[in-house]
Amino acid sequence: MQQFVHLHLHTEYSMLDGASRISSLPKICKEKNMPACAITDHGNMYGVMKFYKECLHYDIKPIIGCEFYVADDLLVKNGRQENDHLIVLAKNNIGYKNLMKLNSIAFVDGFYYRPRIDYKTLEKYSEGLIILTACLAGRIPRFLMDNMYEEAKAFALYLKSIVAEGDFYIELQNHGLQEQLKILPLMKKIADEIGVKTVATNDVHYVEKEDADIQDIMMCVQMGKYVDEDRLKMPNNQFYLKDYDEMSLAMKGYEDSLLTTLEIAEKCNVFIRARQHADYTKDEKMILPNTENFIPYYQNDENIDNYEFLRKIAYEGLERKYKTLTQQVRERAEMELTTIHDLGFVEYFLVVWDYVHWSQEHDIPVGPGRGSGAGSIVAYAIGITQIEPLRYNLLFERFIHRERVSMPDFDIDFCV
Repeated sequence: MQQFVHLHLHTEYSMLDGASRISSLPKICKEKNMPACAITDHGNMYGVMKFYKECLHYDIKPIIGCEFYVADDLLVKNGRQENDHLIVLAKNNIGYKNLMKLNSIAFVDGFYYRPRIDYKTLEKYSEGLIILTACLAGRIPRFLMDNMYEEAKAFALYLKSIVAEGDFYIELQNHGLQEQLKILPLMKKIADEIGVKTVATNDVHYVEKEDADIQDIMMCVQMGKYVDEDRLKMPNNQFYLKDYDEMSLAMKGYEDSLLTTLEIAEKCNVFIRARQHADYTKDEKMILPNTENFIPYYQNDENIDNYEFLRKIAYEGLERKYKTLTQQVRERAEMELTTIHDLGFVEYFLVVWDYVHWSQEHDIPVGPGRGSGAGSIVAYAIGITQIEPLRYNLLFERFIHRERVSMPDFDIDFCV
């Protein structure tokens, strides 16, 4: 059975536009004999970690990407501007870091109606990335629809120059739209003339064909419109997770572009280091995550094991605050430290301690602590909270206990 990989796909994290549920997507990919799948939500990477985990669960290779909104200059923010769409995929971990950097810049520096980057910024952070030309909203398709072939070709050469040799692809789509049918041979012609490959994609916004109505209602909610109003909508029900046979039918005459999806999938190898309880290692080997806990590794200044570092600062804090460590204090501290270690939350405590400690050192008022986190004597000892839990009979188990399946969270107030 022939295989095909979707490289242009919007999940529920393309807010009120994508209706492909991450919880069911990898399972359906498996059923349709797809070895990999990409996530390319509009302008964001909110769903990446959930997508990564679910794909691994079904032995589907996760391909991490984003469909960026691209402006000519991300710092120009006046009038309602028309942004280009561009698919960017991470080829490796360097590419993944650059993808995250671009996404951060889009929100922090480029946000204007939408998170935006510009081509100059893309050039700067292009290492490890693969570029596809996107849908009809991409600059090359728009040039071609305006009968500007030479401009389209010149821009394709520019995009080709941004990334490593062989990592720029001309994207071919056919949802039965007249505009797409018009430019398909021209897109192929450009690819042949500049020496790059074409790749077939379906602009996936929902998993099953019958989900088109659900996605349409979501767009109504986004725009504040009724279903029967004159409004922006998908032109038909072809924006779903098609299998190889359906894609082959849609791309008749361009069958080579279906095989290119497997080539790109083979290229993309992002390994995300994830916390799996106490089994964390610092090497680049991927650890298959079986919890929701993706906690960054904390590098302590004393270059010792993080658990030992947490114990050290905890006992220093206990001696400072209690002066004399009674059996009750020691037993409570040991119980908490053991639980924190066994459930894999050492780094979480250290990360929170780090930014609370930094704030206090820089004269930023920090609240005394509230919620269930105030029940931790370790948090009290290291200064995350200022409420003495034993005095008020506060229970650590309300914050963390061995049967809890979700992450704990400290409620902390900062003065701004």
